[in-house]
Amino acid sequence: MSGHSKWATTKHKKAAIDAKRGKLFAKLGKNIEIAARLGGGDPDGNPALYDAITKARKNSMPADNIKRAINRGSGAEAGGANYEDIVYEGYAPGGVGLIIECLTDNRNRAAADVRSTLTKGGGSLAENGSVSFNFERKGIIEVPSEGVDYDKVFEVAAEAGAEDVTEDGDIYTVTTNPSDLVAVRTALQDAGIDYDSAENAMVAMNEVELDIDGARKVSRLIDNLDDLDDVQNVYSTWKATDEIMAQLEAED
Repeated sequence: MSGHSKWATTKHKKAAIDAKRGKLFAKLGKNIEIAARLGGGDPDGNPALYDAITKARKNSMPADNIKRAINRGSGAEAGGANYEDIVYEGYAPGGVGLIIECLTDNRNRAAADVRSTLTKGGGSLAENGSVSFNFERKGIIEVPSEGVDYDKVFEVAAEAGAEDVTEDGDIYTVTTNPSDLVAVRTALQDAGIDYDSAENAMVAMNEVELDIDGARKVSRLIDNLDDLDDVQNVYSTWKATDEIMAQLEAED
């Protein structure tokens, strides 16, 4: 598995079993609100909003919550927050690089929470640029593999401009140039192929392979960062063997 595959698998698993549904819905709601604010409240004319809504629905977010988030973002309803995008760079144990994307209405709180969580987990904040140089932004589409032929997904995605399609457990991960994300997602839909999420993500170019002890520490730290209210996404440079990943999943 690649480092991104582990990120995708972890995110997918976490979304499926997350007991803290309120926090998950809050993060999904922020994405919807920001997308509606930037591109309007009509998902048919706003691809970012369309994908944010689809991701929320796949995670069983109630329709009323989705509607309110759209209305807040588009200005049809009062109560929208003045969210700010902030990106932190850091290191986890073992020299693993981290990109931590936040969406917050309180910059000081976000910074303090991220710094404290990194320190408690054996990591540290890093200077801007010291970690991000090792990442590139890609479009990532996750397609459930059950009952879906890999060759069909590959053919449709490649014809629409995708760069790669990999099988990661029960998910096909389609990688695209960010500018091709909507075109590839649309082509998959037109071919009758369902998808779980379509979004731009940071993918590591060089990875650090960890043993089971290191994998436990880094995985725990990423989970703790991901649980912070202001944190939307955490990307990392770690990877491990399939055996170690299976052991981590068995311990959860």
